Amino acid sequence: MVLFNSLRDPLVVLLGCVPLALSGALMFTFLGWTTINIYSQIGFITLVGLVAKNGILIVEFANHLQQQGMSKLEAIAHGASVRLRPVLMTTGATVVGHFPLVLVTGAGAEARNSIGIILVAGMLIGTLFTLFILPSVYLVLASEHTPDETDELVESDISRQIPTP
Repeated sequence: MVLFNSLRDPLVVLLGCVPLALSGALMFTFLGWTTINIYSQIGFITLVGLVAKNGILIVEFANHLQQQGMSKLEAIAHGASVRLRPVLMTTGATVVGHFPLVLVTGAGAEARNSIGIILVAGMLIGTLFTLFILPSVYLVLASEHTPDETDELVESDISRQIPTP
């Protein structure tokens, strides 16, 4: 809540990308490619953190653009296109880094396969949903950010930091 100074903006991130990424990762569990074990649960926790990070990048930038005077639609469209590269870099690094875990064989392979499948599938599907569904959720749920709101927040932060005699 401190990051956004609102309860609605974190809700956009939580509803716009996290459940969709988890359902994408669980799809491979239901298809029988992996099981839910301690390694896949660690993969789910990591997946939630990475996908939420991608959502925060887009929402925070869109809020900043709204404070500069853009409409909500313009801000989220521009924010998603400008933050496309960092989101794709995070996804690419995660997928390429964990893909060998999907292919591993030998002793303990099932455990490593679980975390690999969850992270690779979840990041690929979660990124698609983040880039296409999150802007729609932002338009519906996000609060309006006006240019004068920034000045009020800065003044309130300054007044809290200055000790009174």
